[in-house]
Amino acid sequence: MKLYLKKTFGSLTRFERWLWVVSLIVVGGSYVVAGEGDWMTLTASLVGVTSLIFLAKGMLIGQILVLIFSLFYGIVSYLNAYYGEVLTYVGMTAPMAVVAMISWAKHPYKDSGEVEVARVGWRQVVGLLLLSVVVTVAFYYILRSLGTASLWVSTLSVTTSFVAVGLTALRSPYYAVGYALNDVVLIVLWILTANIPMAFCFVMFLVNDIYGFISWQRMKKHQSEG
Repeated sequence: MKLYLKKTFGSLTRFERWLWVVSLIVVGGSYVVAGEGDWMTLTASLVGVTSLIFLAKGMLIGQILVLIFSLFYGIVSYLNAYYGEVLTYVGMTAPMAVVAMISWAKHPYKDSGEVEVARVGWRQVVGLLLLSVVVTVAFYYILRSLGTASLWVSTLSVTTSFVAVGLTALRSPYYAVGYALNDVVLIVLWILTANIPMAFCFVMFLVNDIYGFISWQRMKKHQSEG
């Protein structure tokens, strides 16, 4: 395990290490400044930004951390009456992270430690979009019946999150675009509840997801050449 962790963190480039450290500082700093004493929010945020660094590299450990983040984030969301986020992350993102782990484990790229980037066909895209419509409509009525805070924003979060996790399982570079859109929605969502530490968390998520898209485009290029 120690050797695995050393190899995993050792694979980070200088820029990725700086991005990770800055993300931890911004998230941790916002927690300290807010002085809310919410250790659950802090834990979720730190695990979340760490997961994105390894997702950007297409490494399986990133999916494991997403699963852990989803559980912590679900608890934070429940305490803030954002039941859409609870259902999305505990009921959808967490199970999809398991599906993605299996998919990624079955499709490694040689011995590089990264997943093989896949080309997603138009049929898969259409299927994903149709499913996202069904999920959005279903969740809207479920969330409305639960009296979810910021109903429309929460519903939009479900849509963007579903598309993102679907593209992640399909091993598409555009998973990062889906998550970036979801980040923007969640920044608004947590600002509305005045949870500044969590809002800053998703600001850093947005930065990391933008890098994730760039990183996967590089992965796609070098895999096609090699």
